[in-house]
Amino acid sequence: MRIGIDARLVFYSTAGIGQYILRLTDALAALDSENEYVLFQSRKDTMRLVEAPNVQRRKLWTPSHHRFERLALSVEMLPHPLDVFHSPDFIPPYKTRAPNVITIHDLAFLLYPRLLTPQAAKYYGQIDPAARSAAHVIAVSLSTKRDITRLLGVPEDKVSVIYEAAYSTAQPLDPAVARARVREKYGVDGDFILFVSTIEPRKNLPTLLAAYSKLLDNYRSAARLLVAGTKGWLTEEVDQALDKYKLRHKVCFLGGVPADELQYLYKAARVFALPSLYEGFGLPPLEAMAHGTPVIVSKVSSLPEVVGDAGLLVDPNDVEGWTVALHRVLTDKALHAEMSAKSLKRAAKFSWERAARETLDVYRKVAGK
Repeated sequence: MRIGIDARLVFYSTAGIGQYILRLTDALAALDSENEYVLFQSRKDTMRLVEAPNVQRRKLWTPSHHRFERLALSVEMLPHPLDVFHSPDFIPPYKTRAPNVITIHDLAFLLYPRLLTPQAAKYYGQIDPAARSAAHVIAVSLSTKRDITRLLGVPEDKVSVIYEAAYSTAQPLDPAVARARVREKYGVDGDFILFVSTIEPRKNLPTLLAAYSKLLDNYRSAARLLVAGTKGWLTEEVDQALDKYKLRHKVCFLGGVPADELQYLYKAARVFALPSLYEGFGLPPLEAMAHGTPVIVSKVSSLPEVVGDAGLLVDPNDVEGWTVALHRVLTDKALHAEMSAKSLKRAAKFSWERAARETLDVYRKVAGK
């Protein structure tokens, strides 16, 4: 088979879907030496994503998330004969000579339209024709599959659930080394709470800021709060919460942190917290768990499915509940040790090798191989 994968988004962002593309293509190249892969990258992208003899690189002019993206891609893809074309960012060309596979990571834009800018809402509104035209849809969780079948009317047998996995280092990080790295690079010593995500309304950072303020006031906690992630959109509520709770000088905003550097933060954190309103999968908590870090997440959408019994689940709007949960994990050594052990065991159930194998099965199915 000659398999095309749209990897243009990696040039614009290596977070979220960008990470999905990087990890999946690496795993496919490691797993499959028989089929031919063509990675379609942005013409501005100078990075070779995968080094393998059966992986080719082609450049496209069409930028990601452009209003004429589907039409322009249709024209650009004409000279490229393929057996299957995979769109990991869910927006395929209008027409291709090969059947399309799309990955839908979440449908937050349908469930929470108020959390989007008008431009984003218009772009993501293309999801209906994209899902209809696709030969097959990959959902990154059972929760997302339910949303796809319920909200888009896609038949269940046209959707496969293929889980993501944590980014794995060559060898386990030493906790002392990780703490020293965080101390040296960010000037943070001692216990800290870690939040990792692009800062946008769905991630519900104001609730965590309110809970952290109560943690400082009610429990006299010395733990810091570190926020790793770039500013996204509609961040006014975060700024308001920082002023309301007088946290400007108590919360460390680290900006975007590369994946290799992020591992030290995961390992050194006392607890990871994500009060998100909705997640299609929830990769950051899984990455934290892979380092044995206890996690506290919202009990909504896919997060209970990913975390299982390894983490604490709290209503995303329950500030008091988040405050108590944070205090418990920060101070209860027995609970912390139990959660750490369960986290490692739970994270080991997910692997990119398995994701690549199941994705390859989808390619074979739609290509008639």
